Amino acid sequence: MGRRNLGMLVALALIWGASFMFIKIADRQLAPATLIFGRIGLAALTLAIAAPKGTVAALRANARWLVVIGLVNTAIPFWLLSWGETRIQSGLASIIQAAVPIFNAALALCFFRELRVTGLPLLGVGVGFVGVALLVGVQPQGKILGALAVVAMALCYGAGGLLASRHLREAPAHAVALGTSTVAAIAAAPAGIVQAPHFMPSWKTFASIAVLGIVGTAIAYLLFFALITSAGSGYASLVTYLVPPIALAYGAVFLGEHFGAIAFVALLVILAGVALGTGGGRVASRRRRLASDA
Repeated sequence: MGRRNLGMLVALALIWGASFMFIKIADRQLAPATLIFGRIGLAALTLAIAAPKGTVAALRANARWLVVIGLVNTAIPFWLLSWGETRIQSGLASIIQAAVPIFNAALALCFFRELRVTGLPLLGVGVGFVGVALLVGVQPQGKILGALAVVAMALCYGAGGLLASRHLREAPAHAVALGTSTVAAIAAAPAGIVQAPHFMPSWKTFASIAVLGIVGTAIAYLLFFALITSAGSGYASLVTYLVPPIALAYGAVFLGEHFGAIAFVALLVILAGVALGTGGGRVASRRRRLASDA
């Protein structure tokens, strides 16, 4: 079981790390709305084909919050990331996305009392924000909006995760993935169709959309939820640490991107904040369980 979980974790990191590169490639010929419509539409179709029995009933029972989370956790952040990568490097986008747990903790502090953080996790929020500010602040003027778009994406992911934890905790994982993907695809369809190119995109663009939709979204969702079921959310969250270095490597090798020392310093600061935010939370939770057992 340990090797299986490790294999799923590494596979998930390799897939999500490559997603930033494929978005960058597709951005060269497609508008962000068209890109995410193709990506999420393929993901929804793939998930629908593989849907187990009982999925339709679960979709109906949780329709309201699937719509909300489909917009907040998929449609909006996917567009923000795709638009942001038209202005900044794919590797830098992956570093900013690593701050998702930081935004998760910050939003929990303000709006989700049952998930509020204190002590080390709260310190981690502050450290993580320093890393994000450092990376955004050194961007040239023409790239700041792109970096801020990716920051907003991380904020959306943080909010979406908290909403899902509160309102979709009992829903089957496959139904959540299918429902949110379908909602996001429907939301992206009008702009995606209107902004579609008037020429035939290259095979690289089609291949990037296919990989992003089938592998980077549908299969990755199934891997992620299977990992949570098998090893727990704490183990699954380790992917946060693995994705940025992998995405930086993909960007450097296949896209010729170059990164300065500030990018790596910001990555270390953000990951330190994530480590404090998640590790401290587990320690506090363990202490509370021990106290209750005493």
